[in-house]
Amino acid sequence: MERIKVLFFAEAVTLAHVGRPIALAQSLDPARFDVHVACAEGYDFCFNGTQFTRWTIHSIPSQQFLDALAGGKPVYNTATLTGYVEDDLCVLDAVRPDIVVGDFRLSLSVSARLRRIPYVSLMNAYWSPYVVQHYAVPHIPLTRLLPIRIANAIFRMARPVAFASHSVPLNRVRRKYGLPSLGTDLRKVYTDADYSMYADVPELFPPKSLPQQHAYIGPIIWAPPLAAPDWWDTLPQDKPIVYVTLGSSGQGRLLPLVLQALAPLPVTVIAATAGTIDVAGAPANAFVAPYLPGDLAAQRASLVICNGGSPTSQQALAAGVPVLGIAANLDQFLNMSGVIKAGAGALLRADRFRAKKLTRQVRTMLDDPALKNAARRVADAFANYPAPQRMAAFLEGVRAFHRFAPAHMAHVRAAGGMPDDDGTVLSEVH
Repeated sequence: MERIKVLFFAEAVTLAHVGRPIALAQSLDPARFDVHVACAEGYDFCFNGTQFTRWTIHSIPSQQFLDALAGGKPVYNTATLTGYVEDDLCVLDAVRPDIVVGDFRLSLSVSARLRRIPYVSLMNAYWSPYVVQHYAVPHIPLTRLLPIRIANAIFRMARPVAFASHSVPLNRVRRKYGLPSLGTDLRKVYTDADYSMYADVPELFPPKSLPQQHAYIGPIIWAPPLAAPDWWDTLPQDKPIVYVTLGSSGQGRLLPLVLQALAPLPVTVIAATAGTIDVAGAPANAFVAPYLPGDLAAQRASLVICNGGSPTSQQALAAGVPVLGIAANLDQFLNMSGVIKAGAGALLRADRFRAKKLTRQVRTMLDDPALKNAARRVADAFANYPAPQRMAAFLEGVRAFHRFAPAHMAHVRAAGGMPDDDGTVLSEVH
């Protein structure tokens, strides 16, 4: 049987957007799939032990990405996305894949269509226009000046305008290459593809009128292939373990404060800095390393404290462990909204961080059996959505469908729209 050639694009602005494509790429059977991954330099340690072919592309620096989020500004400008498109085309022409899968590589909205290659986007369900969300104001300059209640009201009124401004660069690039505008809803810009796969479960983010070309693939659990620290097998066994990481897109400066807030509690703390901060003089109950195997750390923990983003939250919930999110950007607030609705976690604001409040919150969560039970229910929901198997079945379905209907699909992709099929491709993964 002819192998299906799949090209993953990882937008290397955070570890999550690199880890998810790698995890899926590694899970595909090499006897059935010829797998390639395109990623910028700087995350080489993530590729240790991988067997697929790697290609180098350009991504903006992580700090530039984080600064844009912190300032509430568009992440990409027109010139950057135009450069991305040309970069994409070079790799697409070299690889000539059957299917392209992108994780936050917005330029594929143009480049994949120009080459008429089926394009699959990976994203979280809370960015979908088909999932209802309650928006809370993230940590932006507005929250430094006003009480959160007032800032929230202003943000909710201004959000559609802000989303429209973030949509402008990609729409300009699409127009340059003869493709129609995607409109002013940023959620449609983020999810534009022939097929959209959500790295979530509907139990946390219920859909509303979901199109056939959108589906839940399930959480993609991944940890970088790094050795555990020397202290990993010598941790005290007489106290609950609290796993702390604020991630590559979190508020790294808060980590020492979090450790100090946990110092008086009868817990053992294991913490990962994600290489963003040097923690000197950690409390006696804290064990710190640059990176930890997050999935295994979550399995050992009674509570996970993170930035509220989906990667660490999903590691915790897959292990049936509650999550305390210290959120800063909008993505983190949106993810935690689903966790909180499920009763499996709690949220603190990074821009209103108080050590005493964190200490009280951790005490409460460790003593609350309802949180643990809710987290276990989420773990059961996760188990029903095994991402590797669902992804493999989905890609085989896409390839079969496009082989039998190439003319129709080429026309649809050239127009930048979604195919109006009978659900053949996604019937196995909805």
